Amino acid sequence: MQTEMNRLKLIWKVADKEAGQLLRTFLREEKRISKKALADIKFQGGQLTVNGEEVTVRYCIRAGDEVEVLFPAEEVSAGIVPVNRPLPIVFEDDYLLVINKPSALATIPSREHRESLAGAVIDYFQRNCIASTFHAVSRLDRDTSGLLMVAKYRYVHDLFVHASIGHPIARTYMALVHGKLTALSGTIDAPIARKSDSIIEREVSAEGQRAVTHFEVLEHYREATLVKVRLETGRTHQIRVHFSHIGHPLIGDTLYGGRKEGLNRHGLHSSEMVFTHPLTGKRHQLTCPLPRDMQEKISWMKNDPEDR
Repeated sequence: MQTEMNRLKLIWKVADKEAGQLLRTFLREEKRISKKALADIKFQGGQLTVNGEEVTVRYCIRAGDEVEVLFPAEEVSAGIVPVNRPLPIVFEDDYLLVINKPSALATIPSREHRESLAGAVIDYFQRNCIASTFHAVSRLDRDTSGLLMVAKYRYVHDLFVHASIGHPIARTYMALVHGKLTALSGTIDAPIARKSDSIIEREVSAEGQRAVTHFEVLEHYREATLVKVRLETGRTHQIRVHFSHIGHPLIGDTLYGGRKEGLNRHGLHSSEMVFTHPLTGKRHQLTCPLPRDMQEKISWMKNDPEDR
């Protein structure tokens, strides 16, 4: 017997101020369902009902109407291979997952790294009968650990994209950088662009997009600093590029001038995420402690006799 897959279903009550609109207008402008999504609902097996009766988008809604939208099942993106591996979930509801991503795991698969967080999420969806594909609301570099948000459905992802224009997800990171920062706090405001001779590496460049990183020193060691970092913008490799630019590359970040020194990846961890849920309106603050490898590196530096 085939298991019924869970699809996204949403129900709204029409308010007095919303009455008199076409259902199409209500869904597009009030609920921000895209034109493509409405087409998929019509042609890919979704359903629109008002007060339990199936209707078209030309229906004129009235105050008190109960509008129900059943979204179609989503096909898994080509190239994502499901992989059964532990998925450290920090937060989950019917619409979102927030995961503590381990280092050495790509967010999405590539030619070099076929196994990915996306594959682990798809496997989780399939085992839990969630009819969707992978929608990353935030991403992390392969070797960056910590909090990463995934929308369970395309519509939820679209809501976050729209909301981020005025109310972005506030992200805080912990970084281990070479050397002692003289300023206890500060802001790095320097544009970032892709290096002309690389498809991976970025650099500070006047031709780049504005990038703003705020930092606060948490602890000094003999030849390193633990820094709390808050992003105002979200450029690729932003934290790594900015700290390299000011002469303090991340420990382990050999791409941007760092040295491994006992840490087999760059010392960067997504430690806190604050966001307003686009469907419930609830404010969430999630935290995630430093992983073992960074804790051990800090412990070693604290116990370095020359550090005392």
